[in-house]
Amino acid sequence: MVTNKCDTLHEGFLNNPRSCKVDFSALKCKAGTSDNSCLTDAQVKSVETFYGGVKNSKGELIFSGQAIGNPIPALQPTAQGPGGVFDLVRIAKNDPNADWHEFNLDRDMKLLDDKLGYVDAVNPDLSKFKSHGGKLLLTHGWADTGITPENTVLYYESVLDKMGKNQSDWMRLFMAPGMGHCGGGPGVNTFDSIGTLERWVEKGVAPATMMGVGANGLTRPLCPYPQYAEYKGSGDLKDASNWSCKAPSPAPSGTR
Repeated sequence: MVTNKCDTLHEGFLNNPRSCKVDFSALKCKAGTSDNSCLTDAQVKSVETFYGGVKNSKGELIFSGQAIGNPIPALQPTAQGPGGVFDLVRIAKNDPNADWHEFNLDRDMKLLDDKLGYVDAVNPDLSKFKSHGGKLLLTHGWADTGITPENTVLYYESVLDKMGKNQSDWMRLFMAPGMGHCGGGPGVNTFDSIGTLERWVEKGVAPATMMGVGANGLTRPLCPYPQYAEYKGSGDLKDASNWSCKAPSPAPSGTR
């Protein structure tokens, strides 16, 4: 569904996942239907949570969802709970036998924040860093299935909400299409972030783009978010010269 709608250039990855909107309710089974070609109500809710993010009872986003285009992994229930993540709750409660089935998002997230402040290290006020002349170069791969790329995008946007919309003289975010967790993936997986930061700090040259490189000769410009690389319409898709940075269209009034 996502591939058919969003990977219009048939690259095997999404160049700009945020430009694609998918209505997963269309996958819901019709009344009286139950087969592998559709999803139950519970399954649709799981998919919407996976991509839409985890929210508390007030509807507040606790952790961002996965980027469109990244698959939902096959999860096997175990007596120990989902991976080792619940160990943080056990540590906060000082109870090695805490039952993950009893986890309550409204109650236990506050406990985690109070006891283990690093779990929610999302302070958007970087004014001290900025005042000391700091330069912040944020990067993330759109195909990261470890830490959701939306998490970095939302943090970047929270800094702008706190400190003002134009902070590009000291902070820029570059999203890498098709890159996994710190590298790998079917798209861009290498770029010179160290050299880029060095030129910015030592020579005052703010990065307008970074050249991304992938497998099989793929090159593509990485653009400062919210800009993204757009195909010019002709030429080899793997050639960076056939792509240029473009700002997204303004969102309709009343939407984000």
